Amino acid sequence: MMVRYKTHGTCSTEVRVEVEKGLVKRVEFVGGCNGNTQGVARLAQGRPVDEVIGLLKDVTCNGGPSCPMQLALALEQAKKLEEEKE
Repeated sequence: MMVRYKTHGTCSTEVRVEVEKGLVKRVEFVGGCNGNTQGVARLAQGRPVDEVIGLLKDVTCNGGPSCPMQLALALEQAKKLEEEKE
């Protein structure tokens, strides 16, 4: 299941995630700090969705939303859609 999530309050504008059977298959950020978003994306791939959400949901950037937080929100959306599909 591929989800395109429009970010809020970050320099990245979108997170594209692919989830399959509860695992993060692919992550791509549009915009943002290129090295950081690539690193976060690579670390998330292959991990359980719930694990990544738990690790990233409370990460902030200068006291506000962060790209990792936006990834967690995108994964929550993908998880919900995948569960509804079953």
